[in-house]
Amino acid sequence: MTASYETIGTRQDGNVLYANFDAPPMNLIGPELVRDLVALIEELSHPTAPRVVVFDSADAEFFLPHVDMTKVPEYTAEAAKAGGPGDASLGMLFRKLSLLPVVTIAKLRGRARGAGSEFLLACDLRFASREKAVLGQIEVGVGAPPGAGAIQHLTRLLGRGRALEVVLTSSDFDADLAERYGWVNRAVPDDELDEFVAGVAARIGGFPRDALISAKAAINDISLPTPAEVRADAALFQQLVRGGKAQQRTAELFDEGFQTRGGTELDLGDALGRLKAVD
Repeated sequence: MTASYETIGTRQDGNVLYANFDAPPMNLIGPELVRDLVALIEELSHPTAPRVVVFDSADAEFFLPHVDMTKVPEYTAEAAKAGGPGDASLGMLFRKLSLLPVVTIAKLRGRARGAGSEFLLACDLRFASREKAVLGQIEVGVGAPPGAGAIQHLTRLLGRGRALEVVLTSSDFDADLAERYGWVNRAVPDDELDEFVAGVAARIGGFPRDALISAKAAINDISLPTPAEVRADAALFQQLVRGGKAQQRTAELFDEGFQTRGGTELDLGDALGRLKAVD
């Protein structure tokens, strides 16, 4: 790996690449971070790429909290560079992440809501800090359905009832419940998480590349949504998130300090439940 990125720090240890999200003030998914993801995914698609990549965050409170709601057109334009104007969505970018010929592992501390959760779902394996991880699909609470993979992945992983609970309530879920539901592979005590994930990554990284790629591709053929399904979810999200109801609810959140560390972000699931009811 030779590239450097504005919002992602990287270091390589043998066959494992560690990719650390670092986009102050709180790792919002904006155009700069999406631009770096597009470039990193492209580099990881090469035959010389490491066999395993571990994603984590430099911010202990925020992994990827959600998209930057003030820059939807800008980050969408950056996502389009991964596949062209017809695939201008985070959902198709994250699908490309799922298809990489490397094993992707997410090590979760802090909050991963909305598209941050959808990034996790696009990774192959997810391990979460029992004490410090928070997950949520906030989109319905804002006024749109999830559009970057959550509907597809959560329904496959959790089953219909639990997927509906996650999506329709827009609530926060801790690591233990997320593990029980199947949202993450395991909830691990925080003081053991780094060593545990490093061990899993090193073990997988020591296996033959062809075997890893073939096994992952076979499972992807069974479990991943089709491009048409991803595009349909993205189109509906992009339509409704620009609508009046979503704009009204987003404005209320901004009045409470949305997208600032000291505002509603720590308890965003609760804050969505406090918004005014709309028809």
